[in-house]
Amino acid sequence: MAEVEIGSGKSGRRAYGFDDISIVPSRRTRDRDDVDVSWEIDAFRFDIPILASAMDAVVSPATAVEVGRLGGLAVLNLEGLWTRYDDPSSLYEEIASLPDAEATKRMQQIYQEPIREELIDKCIRQIKEAGVVAAASLTPQRVEKFHKIAQDAELDILVIQGTVVSAEHVSTRTKALNLKEFIASYELPVIVGGCASFETALHLMRTGAVGVLVGVGPGAACTTRGVLGIGVPQATAIADAAGARMRHLQETGRYVHVIADGGMRTGGDIAKAIACGADAVMIGSPLTRASEAPGRGYHWGMATFHPELPRGTRVRTDVAGTLKEILHGPAPTNDGRLNLVGALKESMAECGYQNIKEFQRVEVCVAPSFLTEGKSYQRQQHVGMG
Repeated sequence: MAEVEIGSGKSGRRAYGFDDISIVPSRRTRDRDDVDVSWEIDAFRFDIPILASAMDAVVSPATAVEVGRLGGLAVLNLEGLWTRYDDPSSLYEEIASLPDAEATKRMQQIYQEPIREELIDKCIRQIKEAGVVAAASLTPQRVEKFHKIAQDAELDILVIQGTVVSAEHVSTRTKALNLKEFIASYELPVIVGGCASFETALHLMRTGAVGVLVGVGPGAACTTRGVLGIGVPQATAIADAAGARMRHLQETGRYVHVIADGGMRTGGDIAKAIACGADAVMIGSPLTRASEAPGRGYHWGMATFHPELPRGTRVRTDVAGTLKEILHGPAPTNDGRLNLVGALKESMAECGYQNIKEFQRVEVCVAPSFLTEGKSYQRQQHVGMG
């Protein structure tokens, strides 16, 4: 890809987000009832290619069960409120009532409570006993301490997740987690991330992970891009990771799933993520709008409460419907944020593709005016996509 000169001593690639591109319809259309949006990772098959983010406002043990029943996979944060408190309900109420100026400071205090091993066991078993796949996340720094507890509780999938996760972490003060050695010796399938480039994605795939999370800073509650200045717009990041997946497949014969993590608000965004090469998507803020979500219409990032350098904020998302309505409809509103799976199916059908793997080959174009062309009335009246 051609580089743009930033100045005489620096050049860089042009990168694209979801709002910068559009999906190009092909010569064929298809009945949406013939579209299959299921996906498989390791030994598990899911009816829809959607993971619920490992964030406290998104996933509780109860919502993990409901997302599983609706065909998706929810990831529980093993370093969150549910593993620090017996019943965090009152804390959710408090967080939702905090003034903006006080939210981060108070949340830092709330999250100082130690993680309790017996609650890790309890939460995972609650999900398993409901008969759905249990997935949970740990940061690399806490994998060694807690992974065995999660495994003994019959966890199905472990997600090792951080702002940026690399296969070559260097530290002069602590022993870094060797991802390749850990994954090779661990009995459960492991998903790792986030990353935002070809090289990083390729190195993570070489660790033996079954899936790689792609996304640094695009989430609705994340402030990483402003606080740290790092990240790559999602359309480009996903396409780069998809390229790394093909390189790794050619080298090893092993397919590693690319999971777009963050930055998706609508069914159209999810369709674009898959068009750029994702096998599935991980979403947070769209699901916090569900009446069952623990966040009470609010959402906050995994690092919002970081004591040294907060990289997230609490945002208000408001309740719009049930989890079923958000994922499968019906949609009484017309802004694309309900019936996400229905929108994905319709996008695939309009372009003539039958399944996720086929849809990854769809043509896309760079379209800076895609969301504004001809939409002056919507924008003026704040209706539809306005």
